[in-house]
Amino acid sequence: MKLSEMFDHAPEIEIEELSFDSRIKTKNSIFFCVSGINSDGHDFVDQAIDNGALCIVHSKPIENKRKCIVYIKVENVLATMNRLANKFYDYPSRKLQVYGVTGTNGKSTIAKIIRDVHSRFEPCGYMGTISISYGDVTLPPSLTTPDVLTIHSTLKDMVDHGMKAVAMEVSSHGLELGRVNTVDFNTVIFTNLTYDHLDFHGTFENYFEAKKKLFKMVNKNGVCILNADDECCRALMEVCNARVVTYGVQNDADYRADDIRLGTQHSRFKLLHQGREYEVKTNLIALYNIYNLLAAIAAMHESGLELEKVLDCLDTLDQVDGRLERIDEGQPFNVFVDFAHTPDGLQKVFEYAKLITQPQRKIIAVFGSAGKRDRHKRKVFGSVASEFCDMIILTEDDPRDEDPREIANEIKAGIVDTNNIYIENRYDAIRQAIEMANVDDTVLILGKGDETFIYRENGREPYIGDHRAARAIIRRYYLGIEEDGKDE
Repeated sequence: MKLSEMFDHAPEIEIEELSFDSRIKTKNSIFFCVSGINSDGHDFVDQAIDNGALCIVHSKPIENKRKCIVYIKVENVLATMNRLANKFYDYPSRKLQVYGVTGTNGKSTIAKIIRDVHSRFEPCGYMGTISISYGDVTLPPSLTTPDVLTIHSTLKDMVDHGMKAVAMEVSSHGLELGRVNTVDFNTVIFTNLTYDHLDFHGTFENYFEAKKKLFKMVNKNGVCILNADDECCRALMEVCNARVVTYGVQNDADYRADDIRLGTQHSRFKLLHQGREYEVKTNLIALYNIYNLLAAIAAMHESGLELEKVLDCLDTLDQVDGRLERIDEGQPFNVFVDFAHTPDGLQKVFEYAKLITQPQRKIIAVFGSAGKRDRHKRKVFGSVASEFCDMIILTEDDPRDEDPREIANEIKAGIVDTNNIYIENRYDAIRQAIEMANVDDTVLILGKGDETFIYRENGREPYIGDHRAARAIIRRYYLGIEEDGKDE
């Protein structure tokens, strides 16, 4: 695309790439001097030019300008980058049915359900915490909601690969930092709002204000899918830019689950919608997944898919890796891996464990808390866990440059009358939990889901993953199969 097509009175230079990272080599690119949380692109202009930038878009004065480089001063670099990324990649979100999912918990599960079910009718991509995937392409995730350029270039790739829809996780960080400002959302979903990310937002009110942004930017012809059982539902209704549809269990809703029967491998409930009852069977488990399922059902039906055909797909859903993932290698007790990393998320997993575990059997939990993140929730973790668990094993969980033992001590301050130990190495902590489990006990491995890395003092390091660690330990301990893989 010509630079003159992007800016009035600009020279007719062919632009082949867009960039805001000066470290990446590009060819004939525009470099956007974005001011971030920890750095300012204006400080790296020379590096960007050395790596291929022909045009610099900036908002602050640039000294020592180079010859043959075009400098364009704008009022807001981020807004300009959003606008130009959308144009450069030919407005890809306009060519897709775009589902946006936001909330504290449940984003990944809902988005993956939509991707799974929608793809049975027409091709649908996914972008979120777990991966970026479309067709036969699967890419590793970077952020729950990637940067502006990655979003629009990926959406274009999805269009080029024949996708007709995409399910996107939309984080509060992504909304606050303007990463999705020029995405054309057709259907937006609110899961819930609980205590999280206050290290970034400062207050719960700021956190909620960030979430609200998605419901203000939805296409006016679209639909907002809201959780009627969440306290924030009514306040969200007041800011929605499109029609509102609700789902829930406790309160009256457009899509409501009744007569819920939860098991260890399947769940059943009656879906109440527009005066009719539908019997639903699903391979998802736990009450919070009934909420996730209701949100996905409502979103897909309101977006044009036939309700009965959607319901027919729900007993064969793909396992969402690391989201209440049942680890079954023939052992005589329950083992679940889950990404839960908020007080509310932990409590919901514990409530399910209590439901399926016989009163005389034990619930054993393995978890920690991330370093350089909201410290106030650590004591709450301990309090919630001690309410439900018989044994707590505290361990590392992305400690970064904090001392994992000190993090564990902060969690321990909330534990009341529950046996607990600290094992720093996460693999060893999981091994200890599995080795002490008896028949019909339940082991919960929480906080990292299917992540195969741990952030320590020197950065991101490889890690086998909780799901793989649990399987390897069970196979060795109960089946005598040596495939430790601890250091993978």
